[in-house]
Order: sequence, then structure tokens, then C-alpha cells
Amino acid sequence: MDRPDYQDIINEYKEQVRTLKAQISELEDACKSKDAALKRSLQKLEYTAQDLDKANDEINAKKQSE
Repeated sequence: MDRPDYQDIINEYKEQVRTLKAQISELEDACKSKDAALKRSLQKLEYTAQDLDKANDEINAKKQSE
């Protein structure tokens, strides 16, 4: 192999590295989006659980007052 062959291989590896970096960036963005969506869903679940507990307390209070 002479010098140009090595240069072709180096350029190919550089292109692969650029491609992989772009893919990593896309995956990180997708992960951040999923984390944000998961956080919103968890917050909704917590609020729903609080509402359920409050409703159960009200039902129990009405049953006891009867």
C-alpha cells in the first residue's frame, strides 16, 4: 500500500466518525425528548393518584357521616 491508499482509508474512517457522531447526537436528542415525556407522564400519574386519594377520603368521610 502506498500513501494514497492510506489516505483513502483515513478519509473513510473520518467520514464514518462524522456519521457516528451525528447518530449519537440524534440518539441523545431522542433520549432527552423521551425523558421529558416520561417526566410529564409521571407528574400526571402523581396528580391522578392525589386526586384518587382525595376522592377516596371524601367517600369515606361521607360513609362515616351517614
